Amino acid sequence: MKDELSSHRFQSLSRLHKALDIPAPMHPLVSLINNADGTIPLERLPSPHILNFYKISYKMNFQGKFKYGQHYYDFDEGGMFFVSPNQITGSHAPISDQSGYTLLFHPDFLLGYELARKIKEFGFFSYSIHEALHLSEKEKTTIIAVFENIEEELKDRIDHFSQDVVISQIELLLNYANRFYNRQFITRKAVSSDLLQKVEEILQAWFQSPPTKKQGLPTVQFLSEQLNVSASYLSDMLRSMTGQNTQQHIHNHLIEKAKEQLSTSDASISEIAYELGFEHPQSFSKLFKLKTSVSPLDFRRSFN
Repeated sequence: MKDELSSHRFQSLSRLHKALDIPAPMHPLVSLINNADGTIPLERLPSPHILNFYKISYKMNFQGKFKYGQHYYDFDEGGMFFVSPNQITGSHAPISDQSGYTLLFHPDFLLGYELARKIKEFGFFSYSIHEALHLSEKEKTTIIAVFENIEEELKDRIDHFSQDVVISQIELLLNYANRFYNRQFITRKAVSSDLLQKVEEILQAWFQSPPTKKQGLPTVQFLSEQLNVSASYLSDMLRSMTGQNTQQHIHNHLIEKAKEQLSTSDASISEIAYELGFEHPQSFSKLFKLKTSVSPLDFRRSFN
């Protein structure tokens, strides 16, 4: 499988264009494929394959599942998805309509710009199952306009200012995606509320279960796996609803359980720390004081 994927790795945009039998990109590090009429044979790409560059796609009528890493994007009536370099991607089933736009850019294209650092903060490059961005009609118009601006710049105006303009448009596209994802969390409040409830139930069950020294502390990755969503999507969804990310929710439950133990039991601070899942009592004391402004011992003393 490793050798097969190596042969299906696209190191350059030129090679990808050649595989699709379309004209070479105007710029070696950035390309916009306009497939609005669905005529470009995207099915020619091997499935799965690996790209050495970022990919931002808007599929107009795409339906089905699209593999990304070890998970899948699910589409109902089109949407946007985001792929970071070196991820395994490919379709899960035959696709009848792949009309839309695809922006491709190599990480080197961003070197020397703030976006080279900032792009790692956009969590949707790590989203996976059921997490495509579904656009409203107004949002579609906005996104298509940005794609068209990039296309015009690449097609007609390659000069000393082109890179500045294109990178500003990429950043605009990412900022719009951030805004629209936040809207999606709100408009799909029933789904988000269900996830929030499940998070609370999982954490409550974890801290109420019989203590085991091998159990350790619940992790963000553990919660995301239990809910079949990516860790990034879960944290962003929780932050949009509650103002706190997944790790903060874990800490809230942990501190509440610690307060209960400190105020109702005679167990030592070390025993409580181990029971909660800490490997070292000092780590427990440090986190407790950070979250409550008092040490576990001082908190206990306040009840005596």
